Parts: sequence; structure tokens; C-alpha cells
Amino acid sequence: MAALLKTLFLHPPSFQGFDGGAGARYQARREIRSFWYPTWLAQTAALVPGSRLVDAPPAGLTLDDVAPLARDYELAVLHTSAASFAYDVGVAEALKRENPHLRIGFVGAHVAVERERALGASPAIEFVAGNEFDFTIQEIAQGRSLASVAGLSYRVNGHFERTPERAPLENMDALPFVVDVYHRDLVIEQYFIGYLLHPYVSLYTGRGCRSKCTFCLWPQTVGGHRYRTRSVEHVVAEIAQATRHFPKVKEYFFDDDTFTDDLPRAEAIARGLGRLGVTWSCNAKANVPESTLRVLRDNGLRLLLVGYESGNQEILNRVKKGIRLDVAREFTTNARALGIKIHGTFIMGLPGETRETIEETIRFARDIDPDSLQVSLAAPYPGTALYREAQEQGWLEKTELVDAGGTQTSVLGYPHLSRQEIFASVERFYRLFYFRPRKLFGFLKEMARDFEVCKRRLAEGREFLKFLGRRHPSA
Repeated sequence: MAALLKTLFLHPPSFQGFDGGAGARYQARREIRSFWYPTWLAQTAALVPGSRLVDAPPAGLTLDDVAPLARDYELAVLHTSAASFAYDVGVAEALKRENPHLRIGFVGAHVAVERERALGASPAIEFVAGNEFDFTIQEIAQGRSLASVAGLSYRVNGHFERTPERAPLENMDALPFVVDVYHRDLVIEQYFIGYLLHPYVSLYTGRGCRSKCTFCLWPQTVGGHRYRTRSVEHVVAEIAQATRHFPKVKEYFFDDDTFTDDLPRAEAIARGLGRLGVTWSCNAKANVPESTLRVLRDNGLRLLLVGYESGNQEILNRVKKGIRLDVAREFTTNARALGIKIHGTFIMGLPGETRETIEETIRFARDIDPDSLQVSLAAPYPGTALYREAQEQGWLEKTELVDAGGTQTSVLGYPHLSRQEIFASVERFYRLFYFRPRKLFGFLKEMARDFEVCKRRLAEGREFLKFLGRRHPSA
């Protein structure tokens, strides 16, 4: 076999503090400084020996920092997003100027569903990969002709060609550990998530989600609606490896779309993690039974990230969330009784939203009272059912999903509810939820117990207030 192409995997710089290209579900700047791990890029880098992964946003790298890297590589793979695509094209062109012989490809959900359009954005982009791109990129790095690589669109002789689709990966244990790449190329202290202990490490134990939520990006573009999983032994072995690489890590997070889609497997993994003695958290649906919650808690589970989305049942039904509010209430009560913390996520502006449902959702959130929450604006990403519905109904009033600073904008407007009102509801939601004596007293108690937590929460509080201050209703 010919020598591998010397390969650079790059999450490019774009907006200051932007975390949308390599792993984040919402492609925007956060309320407080937050960065997810570039797991998709790391997974592919693990398949290409001798490669390098550069994650520019958390490292604070600028275009001037990354452009010279092009001189040392033969192949560059850039992870892009809907919000950052125009910036990322500029990065590709800068890399090409530094090294005219560099081969450049784009990966990510945004370009996976609009491959030819992405290629048309710049002659600097030679190819675009679709869906799961791990082995697609590995084969390119091995020197195979683009025409022979499945799951690819590429530029040739002034026009675009598309190869047959690549079948979804079934043997998930064929993927090497990402934590080895994290250890080699990343500085884990640069990754922050407000509701996770610091430092943390996140990774996937499977791909795909059984839910059919119309707004959710990853299952509709790259993961699919079957939950394809790694074996319990494979997952536990990677966490054991991570504890050797990162003895200072305080928490591991499983970023599967819905880790609790397979309850017996989740319990088996939990027991394996219990034997390792690690603290961990995961994404969960608001319907996990009390018996499973107890097993997870008894084996190191600290927190669940739960997508409640709305406090109105009709909206949940319309977006195919597949959850009942009474079940979500019972689940939340059970988790709290077991001492499991919850970070709840909500979305303003989904189809069916009215002024009344906004208030209903705020009341619901205050009533179930998760430990922390995130409020986002409905984001119709290309490739999702929400995007298609918004186009068909004429709800899409803007195409820019973020403003000039990378903060999420309101793009959906309805005849009965303007996008400006939807935008304003986010700040109202945050203020009514967090600026309550109970919540403020809880934060003070947490800070009093741990000086490091105190410093972090004070810094995050300042960032949060600045975030609210820089939001503009015209966005």
C-alpha cells in the first residue's frame, strides 16, 4: 500500500467563541464560554495514522495561526456548519494560497446534504463527503482515486461527480478510540460546558436516534434513526483508557443523541463504569423509568441532559418529540428524588408556538425546575424536516442562523407571532427562570462549598449577563 497522505483535520476559526462546527448541536456562540469536543473529526483522525487534529476555536487560533499549517500537509479535511460555512470557505482558500498543491475536502452535516452547492462555493474545495465520513476520508488519505470512494461528491474537469452512497456503519467497534487523539492533539482544559464538571471529556458510544424530532440536525443528516451502538466492553475499555490519559478529568459525557434509547445497554455500561469509579453524564429522553435511573445513579451517573423543548403537548406532538408532559414530569421528579442533576433544554419558536404557549413553557420549566437550562431559538437547519416545512409554509424570514458575532438569531416568523417576539422570549425565559430566590440561593450554596466552583460561577455569571446585554431584538 502507498504511503498515507499527510493529513490535517481542522475545525476552522470563525466567530470569536463560536462552537458549531465539530460537535455542537446548536451551531452558535453560547451564553457562556462553552466548547464541545471535535469528536467527529477525532474519530476520523484516529483512522489516519500520522494525521493531526487542530481545533481552532477553543485554542483561540486565528486564520493567521492556521494558514501556515498548509505548507506541511498534502490533505486537509475541514469540518463546517451552516452558520460558519462562509468563513470556512475563506479558510480553505487561505490554505490553498499557502500550498497550491494541498487537497481540501469539507465534511459535516451542512455540506452532507448540499454537496454540489458546497463545491460550487469555491474552487479551493476539491471534495465533499456525505453522511458518515470516517472511512470515506480514510480511503482518500490512503491515496485511492476519488471516483472509487463511496459517499463523495468531487470536482473534476470543471464539473462535479457523485459516487454511490456509503452504507451506514454497522460494526461500531471498528472505530478506534477517540481519546487517544484527544490525548495526542488537544488540551482538555480548553473545553468547557457550564453544567459539566471541569475538566470533562465527551465521546460517542453509538450513532443515530430512534426519535423523529423534526428540528434535530444529526439524526436527519448524518446519524440516521437507528441507534447503532458500540459494545459495552468497547465503551468501558475506552473510558478506562481515558482515565490513564487524563487523570485530572472530573466527568465523562456520552454525547449520543439519546444514550437511553437502549435501556439494558445503558445499565450494562453504567455497571462497567461503576467498577471504574468514574463520574459520568449523558443525553437522555424524559421517559427513563425510575428503576433504570437508580441503576445509573448507583454507578456514577451525576447529570442528565434532557430535551424538554416545550411545555405544550400540541407543539411536542407536532415536532414528533415522542414524549408526554405527564411522563416528563414524573421522570423529573424521580431523578430529583435520586439526586440526579438535570440540565434541561428548551426551544422557542417551534411550529405551533404562540404567545400563550411561550408562557406555558416558561411555567412548565419553573414547575419541574431542572438544575440548569438552555433556551434556544428554533433553528431550521438544511436537511431537516423543520427546514422543509418552513420553506413550504413561508415561515423562513431570514437565512442567516447567527448574527455577525456568532450569536443565534431568530429566523422563523408566523402570521400570529413575529420572529422579534420569539427572539425576545429567550431573554424573558432566562430571567424568569434564573432570577428567582430559590435558584440564586442554590447557586450561592454551591459556590460556598467549593472555591473553584465559586470562581467559575462568578465568571460564568458575568458572561451570561453580557450575553443578555448584547442580544438585539432586530436579530
